[in-house]
Amino acid sequence: MEGMEDQEELLNLSLAIVTDSNCDMKRKRKRSRADVFNPLMNTYEGSSEGKIFRLLQMREQMLKLDHKRKGAVEENGKGLHLIHLLLIAATALDENNVGSALEYLTELYQSVSLSGDSVQRVVAYFADGLAARLLSKKSPFYDMIMKEPTCEEEFLAFTDLYRVSPYYQFAHFTANQAILEAYEKEEENNNSSLHVIDFDVSYGFQWPSLIQSLSEKASSGNRISLRITGFGRRIEELQETESRLVSFAKGFRNLVFEFQGLLRGSKLFNLRKKKNETVAVNLVFHLNTLNDSLKISDTLKSVHSLNPSIVVLVEQEGSRSPRSFLSRFMESLHYFAAMFDSLDDCLPLESSERLSIEKNHLGKDIKRMLNCDKDDANCPRYDKMETWKGRMEGHGFAGIKLSSKSLIQAKLLLKIRTHYCPLQFDGDFCGGFKVFERDDGKAISLGWQDRYLITASAWHSCA
Repeated sequence: MEGMEDQEELLNLSLAIVTDSNCDMKRKRKRSRADVFNPLMNTYEGSSEGKIFRLLQMREQMLKLDHKRKGAVEENGKGLHLIHLLLIAATALDENNVGSALEYLTELYQSVSLSGDSVQRVVAYFADGLAARLLSKKSPFYDMIMKEPTCEEEFLAFTDLYRVSPYYQFAHFTANQAILEAYEKEEENNNSSLHVIDFDVSYGFQWPSLIQSLSEKASSGNRISLRITGFGRRIEELQETESRLVSFAKGFRNLVFEFQGLLRGSKLFNLRKKKNETVAVNLVFHLNTLNDSLKISDTLKSVHSLNPSIVVLVEQEGSRSPRSFLSRFMESLHYFAAMFDSLDDCLPLESSERLSIEKNHLGKDIKRMLNCDKDDANCPRYDKMETWKGRMEGHGFAGIKLSSKSLIQAKLLLKIRTHYCPLQFDGDFCGGFKVFERDDGKAISLGWQDRYLITASAWHSCA
């Protein structure tokens, strides 16, 4: 509730600022999104064409000279001013006041920097997202601002963030611990077989730690069988993931490893199952990508039909409302400001790895989030833990209390993966990162300061 109150307070503040500084805004003629200015055609007003090119000029200058303004916001105490200016620009855009939005964004580009402090950096990417939203998607300037990283750049950025931050490792290690404990619970009857069905195997980074943990339990006379069925977006990605995991598993001779790769959307009846094997379903950062409530429901129904021993769910914590663009903007700003700030605990400002993470991972997501409509299939769905809990219970699942091992493991991870960590566990505190035990121990969240970032929970099918 506090997070929502903070958002409402900031939103009210931004609206008040707009009212004070632009008293004539509401008198402007509103225009639909389809009529928004295209820089190659004079479709709005004569003055707007000049403003858009001035905006692009300031953005280009920012990209070329940003190193000269490094640290300026922290030194001059203008971070809050940048945030307020960003909120004014977003509100102007939401009101279809194109001229005012262009002016505010132009002013922002003169103060932000992709190599400045964390405030400058996150505001720069949000300014890009707003600038792109002002343009026609057919415009070459839209393509320039929204340019996607290559597959290699995206992979490297993900790898860097995985290595230096506890964000993804918290998700994977917590999920794996729950899966391992489900396997141990059925060890007498499962023929030493574990079948993990991963609905978004991505690069397969989650599974080496589980392979190693299972190998430590096995022996030469009692080999454990691990089968992973992984769904992916591309054949090439699945082949690379299989090669990576098979190569890693070869180092553990007391483990029998198999990988079956399936394209997302493949039917679950293609799954190969062994008698009495422990079945674990892995829903880590998957359901939010479905966006459509019907697709989420269909997926959960399919999962329930498998009668798995355990379902692990990990999602980015949010409170996204489809009601308006401003709601999505405010939620995204809160979340990504925390993510950019958290990198201070992981990497120095001048780090090339940090710049890669911000540009090709976080920055890409910011611009994509601000330029998708609420019904867009590519627009992620970020909801509160309570919302996901309601969905799971509504589809025949009951929560499982996570073990003390999971909590201790999460705390130890923060000590290893961040720079400024006290020696004690009091308050579950480690630098700016925190671990929160929630829902009577049935969920664990990783947070930055008092902001939840991601939440992990475990479930089983009700009879």
